[in-house]
Amino acid sequence: MVLIPKSLRQGVLLVCNAVLCIALALPIVAQIPVLSDSNTASPTPQPERTPDPLRRDTPRGTITSFIRSAHDGDFVAAARYLQLRLRQEPDAATLAQNLNELMDRYYQQPVSVISDSPEGAIDDGLPLDREKVGPLIIGDQEFYIELERVSDSKLGQIWLISSETLDQVPALHSAIERTWAERAMPDVLVRNTIFGLSYAQLVVWAASILIPILLLWFVFQIAVAVARWFIEDPARRRRLDAWYAGIRWPLIFVLALAFHLASLYVPGFPLRFRITYSRIVVVLLIVAIAWLIRRLLTLTFDYMRSKMQRRERASTRSLMLLGERVVKLLVMLVAALLILIIVGVETSTALAGLGIIGVALALGAQKTVENFLGGVFLLTDRALAVGDLCSISNRLGFVEDITLRSVRLRTLEQILLSIPAGVLSQDTIENFSTRGKILMQTTLRLRYGTSAEQLRAILVGIRALIAENLQIESEGSRVRLVEFGIRTIEIELFAYILTADILEFMDVREHVLLEIAEVVEGEGSGFASPEIVDLTVESALANDKQRTRP
Repeated sequence: MVLIPKSLRQGVLLVCNAVLCIALALPIVAQIPVLSDSNTASPTPQPERTPDPLRRDTPRGTITSFIRSAHDGDFVAAARYLQLRLRQEPDAATLAQNLNELMDRYYQQPVSVISDSPEGAIDDGLPLDREKVGPLIIGDQEFYIELERVSDSKLGQIWLISSETLDQVPALHSAIERTWAERAMPDVLVRNTIFGLSYAQLVVWAASILIPILLLWFVFQIAVAVARWFIEDPARRRRLDAWYAGIRWPLIFVLALAFHLASLYVPGFPLRFRITYSRIVVVLLIVAIAWLIRRLLTLTFDYMRSKMQRRERASTRSLMLLGERVVKLLVMLVAALLILIIVGVETSTALAGLGIIGVALALGAQKTVENFLGGVFLLTDRALAVGDLCSISNRLGFVEDITLRSVRLRTLEQILLSIPAGVLSQDTIENFSTRGKILMQTTLRLRYGTSAEQLRAILVGIRALIAENLQIESEGSRVRLVEFGIRTIEIELFAYILTADILEFMDVREHVLLEIAEVVEGEGSGFASPEIVDLTVESALANDKQRTRP
């Protein structure tokens, strides 16, 4: 056995412990640079960009804000929308003023066609950081305002009117020509202004409204007079007069407003005025177009309903009446939606609002929707039509109108009932107007003392007048001696009158009954008096009571 000195053993243990500590520490040391590298490699969070208070985030925002500042006379603020070079900075306010005057004179495109996206129009064939606005037609050349997207350290990407565009502004401004209104009007009207508009511009503005209205009215008057001279049929003349009276003024206003809108750039109005005023004119134009469409729908449906006079087409006329109201309602909704879009409401917001309104109506107006659908189903099933004689909810009357919600019934007592269509779809309806013929059934009570010969003669006479009457269906009609009552002789009359009109039926029935009375009187007989009939009824009731006694 080899003895190892104690000092040597302690030295070896010390070395082993040191090696072990180094070995255990290596993984930890190796991981420290990795952690440090990962920390340095992770991107530092960028501060959020604040929205540009000058609204230069989009091309449209830059142009509209520049126009607003320039028309307010703040050309220093307007210069913030310009990409100025060092040599252009001293003349920044002058450049902004000159560019504003050029746009006032020659910019004719609607501002709404300018891209409102932060990235601009991506399908215009230009670089992604470029956008063109215009053109401005100056003489025989076209000038485009070019916008460039630049980076701002605080605001991020913004759009500015490029310095290349600003280089062309002085030369183009020096070539500005006087407008037609300035050349044609006296200088006193051109120099004096009110609300930023010269008197000359106001005169042209008024003339561009009044002259088209008067001219169109005169032209329409001549055209209708010529048309009436060529048309000889009185019915066609009345139709022409009805159409002319219905669409004359709506059509005049539509054409006059369209001409007025197209001529706004002629007097040289300021661009800001044109932007605001053109929206007002477009709103009025939409209202006039909706007015014209409603008149055309009314005249068209009236003409179509006038061609359907037969009874079997009455339900079609009623369905057309309901369809006319639905189409008119849709026209008004579309016009209202377009007006909201023009005044600045976002399309998606407006549609979302309509969706919310639709949900609210579906939840809160279920009965109204039920009544509307019930009315549609009634008309499509041809259960009712305007003018029909019906029995609804045990009330007899004539159908006066079928609306989007209810059916109006005029009773024989001249009481107007409004019955929800949803109720009608679940109730029993008796439509007497659908009959092709109406039954006339009655019992003729002759007095006793009438001989058998007289009875035969009366039966033959009544049958003859029934057979000779062309308004009575011969097949199925019968005149029979049916009963020798206690105090009367009873003859049954059963016949169909060939009409669906209740008033005509009553006239024919009256005429037939009078002829029957003449036949009875001519044979020397007569009808039983009401007292005898009442006694007969009372006697029958008394006999029934005696028979039922125990």
